[in-house]
Amino acid sequence: MNAPTLHRALLAAVASALLVAGCTTPPEEDPVLIKLDELDRRVGSIERVMRNESLLQLAGELEALRNEVREMRGYIEALQYESESASTRQRDQYLDLDQRLQSLERGTGVLPAPGGSPGVGGPVPGGGAATGLVVPGGDDRANYQAALELLKQGRYAQADAAFQSFLATYPQSELADNAQYWLGETHYVNRQFEKALAAFQLVLERYPDSRKLPDAMLKVGFCQHELKRLDEAQATLQQVVERFPDTTAARLAQQRLERIRA
Repeated sequence: MNAPTLHRALLAAVASALLVAGCTTPPEEDPVLIKLDELDRRVGSIERVMRNESLLQLAGELEALRNEVREMRGYIEALQYESESASTRQRDQYLDLDQRLQSLERGTGVLPAPGGSPGVGGPVPGGGAATGLVVPGGDDRANYQAALELLKQGRYAQADAAFQSFLATYPQSELADNAQYWLGETHYVNRQFEKALAAFQLVLERYPDSRKLPDAMLKVGFCQHELKRLDEAQATLQQVVERFPDTTAARLAQQRLERIRA
């Protein structure tokens, strides 16, 4: 029996007693009424305790739910950040590669040979490939363009071999600095950051006057960042910003610096 029901039962019992016994005693001295008041106070106290305990229980459950919601929200935000970061890195890599390929084609004036790129996806002119070049019978520009086409097609292993053969065969070519840079890109797009770092650093060491110097230095910083060498990455990227202001490389370096600091 709950408290309100008990209360009503007690009141009914006392009322019956009063009817039977009569009302010959003043109310303030009537022991039955005194007892009734006491019981009424006790029942009221019990009801208040029960209400308070229910509220406390509800409050505890509500706080537990809030904590779970906060934890889930934090977990979801972490997953979203990781997903967005991975997507951003991948998009930046491919956009950056595409932009530099287009810039290189405009800057060097190298065009595919009539009927397609020599040595790419077809028979090799001149017969054989003893030299390791993509176009054994061609000059440095033909071989450079063929290696570049392999890279554009996403055939990174073949592009790697082609650029290495080019550099070994034509170390004094005016395109050697570009070939060294794109060799680094063949590793970078495959997330082989140690190899890419070494290749880009060779651009800085061997070709200090190259037009590819800002881009190579930028990619050195990017590789250091991916390899978790954050202090080195910040120093390299800050150098790009200071040495090559108002360039695309400086803008990309500043963006990566902000990401590292965040």
